[in-house]
Amino acid sequence: MNLSLKESIKKQREHLTKELGSSLQNLANQLIDILEDKEKVDQVLANACKQLSSCKHIYVVDTKGIQISSTLGRDKVYQNAYGRNRASRPYMQILQEDKDFVLSDSYISKNKKRPSLTAVQAIKNKQGKCIGYLGVDYDLRELPYTGDIYKETDQWRQIKGDPSIRSSLFTQQRVESLLDKSIDDVLYLIESLILEHGVHHTQIHFSSSRATIWHVDDPYIYRILTIDELLDPDICLAYPRRPYFERAIVPSLDIIRVFEQFKALRFMDETIYLRSGSLNIVNGFIGLNFSCDGTHYLGYDEFLSKGMDFWLQG
Repeated sequence: MNLSLKESIKKQREHLTKELGSSLQNLANQLIDILEDKEKVDQVLANACKQLSSCKHIYVVDTKGIQISSTLGRDKVYQNAYGRNRASRPYMQILQEDKDFVLSDSYISKNKKRPSLTAVQAIKNKQGKCIGYLGVDYDLRELPYTGDIYKETDQWRQIKGDPSIRSSLFTQQRVESLLDKSIDDVLYLIESLILEHGVHHTQIHFSSSRATIWHVDDPYIYRILTIDELLDPDICLAYPRRPYFERAIVPSLDIIRVFEQFKALRFMDETIYLRSGSLNIVNGFIGLNFSCDGTHYLGYDEFLSKGMDFWLQG
């Protein structure tokens, strides 16, 4: 099942709540009768810290958020944490009377500056009254992960850029770049690299006369092609022959249609024009950056369905 970013985070938090909640409830039950004995509390927490998976720090606070234990780490005891006021911490602010367990939003830890989160378990006596809270800090790097990585949304996204560029938009004018002078040859060369030489993602920087490409044989790095290289068909000799990538969802005949649309957007107006355009044939995404510093992300089919009037009025 393909999940969005928000759905993926929600699913992971639900998994962590289920996994962490049961273990912390058992630990909270061990603390009910010893909360007034700091040494005993520290001993229980020390043992628990070694047993709880991924636990970074563990401690106990009273109902007002004042710490009544040391802070126990895997290899260190922070005695000076006793008496610390944690009432203002975000994970204490979200506690509700009807909830025994709360998993905080993620945050950047104060000391190590690492993405972290805190689980807070209510400690309740036999009459069901809350008498304190058990807090456990986790480093996100060490928490278990379930499921596949999320799928990027295929909805049109528009992102505004630098306000200073937008405010001075009508005082600027497109300057012909070296790439502009040979735009047809450059675009056909890049099409050949995609169709026959294994390039699956490209970003064409029209204003600065260069292109960035990613190759299926070595997808973790990008390569920069200068205008001299983009004007030299011999560049194809540097890349092995590859059939059109089997994971591509963009029809091969649409590659040049996308590039022709890039060209039209580049020359559509002397003030509002395309600065750079990108194409990923695997997810079918188009990226557009305009002179107003506005950026658009949309599917190739939706992009091809729009005429120049749409972009000029937008």
